[in-house]
Amino acid sequence: MEDQNTHDWRTHFKRLEGAYAPSTMRSYRADVEAFETWCHENRCQAFPASVDTVCRFLQDQGTNKAPSTVRRRLYAIRKVHRLLQVEDPTYDEEINLALRRVRRAKPGRPRQAKGMTRAYLDRFLAGQPDTPLGLRNRAMLSLGYELLTRRSELVAIRVHDLEEREDGTLRVLIRRAKNDPFGEGRIAFTSARTASLVADWLAWRGPEIAPLFCPIYHGQPIDRVLSSDTVKRLVKEGAGLADLDPVEAREFSGHSMRVGAAQDLLRRGFDTAAIMRAGGWTSINVVSRYLAHAEHNVWE
Repeated sequence: MEDQNTHDWRTHFKRLEGAYAPSTMRSYRADVEAFETWCHENRCQAFPASVDTVCRFLQDQGTNKAPSTVRRRLYAIRKVHRLLQVEDPTYDEEINLALRRVRRAKPGRPRQAKGMTRAYLDRFLAGQPDTPLGLRNRAMLSLGYELLTRRSELVAIRVHDLEEREDGTLRVLIRRAKNDPFGEGRIAFTSARTASLVADWLAWRGPEIAPLFCPIYHGQPIDRVLSSDTVKRLVKEGAGLADLDPVEAREFSGHSMRVGAAQDLLRRGFDTAAIMRAGGWTSINVVSRYLAHAEHNVWE
């Protein structure tokens, strides 16, 4: 008989709120719900689960999910077992072997977004319309590129995180990152051009709204934080406005500004350590993957 606690994992899951980013919470919840659904369909007990149940779930998921997704689902299952204070099967060696089989069955490098290098950035900026939406989008694109921000970091910037400098540039405090859960943040700087684009946007939307970037509805700024998906849409739509070839345009994503800026820094002679500091990376593996696409052009 299934333990009554298994029906209450959502209540226990709320204990994680505030300790993890909202995006992480959404992913974990979806992962646990996928596991729960699979267990129901296969007449297995979800919590506490057996080693065999988790192994079969991982192998089944590996047939149509990326290895990174399967690994995250394992972490979500582990987290719920710990929250429920029931026996956790996820550290068993059979689980590790099952996960290795999933990874070996789908070899290959992760898909890499096309870098929005400076040359592409200029085309994206030129393609934006001369409207309030265009003002906002130009400022977002330019700031995201120069600060090497993740999507979540870009939309989290507040007006009071900006400091004007005597040379016409901006000093910006980037408060949140997925590898900075306690919000210690990092400092970054902009060019005078980006500072001017931000000033043009702020002059239109006014000083009373706390988030730097906000939605525009019926021609009016709305005092609300943008979702990180807005950045993805901005880049995708911006690629079309930049008059790029449709096949090339599809290669851009919400990560493109960060990738392109890192590639440009490499071409300008900055070493990997400096690029990691600029972008707030803690894993050299991720940065190396971004930079691999730029290295063949370093000496051109």
